[in-house]
Amino acid sequence: MAAGTGTFATFLIIGPVCFFLGVLFSSFPYDYNVLWSTPEDPYLYFQILEDHIKFLHASPPIISRILHIVIGTGILGFLTKLYKASESNMLFDGASLVLYMAGITVYLTNIVKGMRVVTAGVYGNVSEEVDKDAGDYINREDTLRVYAASNTILALVLVGVLVLQAGQWYALNKEEAELKQMAKEAEDKKKQGKKKQ
Repeated sequence: MAAGTGTFATFLIIGPVCFFLGVLFSSFPYDYNVLWSTPEDPYLYFQILEDHIKFLHASPPIISRILHIVIGTGILGFLTKLYKASESNMLFDGASLVLYMAGITVYLTNIVKGMRVVTAGVYGNVSEEVDKDAGDYINREDTLRVYAASNTILALVLVGVLVLQAGQWYALNKEEAELKQMAKEAEDKKKQGKKKQ
């Protein structure tokens, strides 16, 4: 793969990852109070998070479409980098792709589902007569904690993708510097050999 193609593909990966980290960072004030703080009135923060989730879920369809386009852009970047990949690409980008797909799985299974559950208000307080699957639901506080924890897990997974991409960049630069050093030493040996003759 050409160096320019690799750089552009890396941009297609890092851009969406940073975008998602920004989205998650904007939700962090809501998640922090639900997960880690012990305020005097914890139910106030559960209500704030619940209102925030309902507001996000009720946003115009263009918001979710932009989000899904950005997810697709990241996948396109990985496919571009893994097409005719070198060994370095297979290791770093393969591991990055696994983390990225794990992040998409967390998004679909916990975050999207959590938004739907919170918006519908279908918690563990539903009776069996209303819904035959009522025993599968968890209560309101646990649902909101799972949602907040999923945001945190997703952020850690995306940071892992950035670390792997930075590691690949460092490894490629180090390899390039070593090759230049070896070429320079070989050139110096040739010059010294010519001088002796």
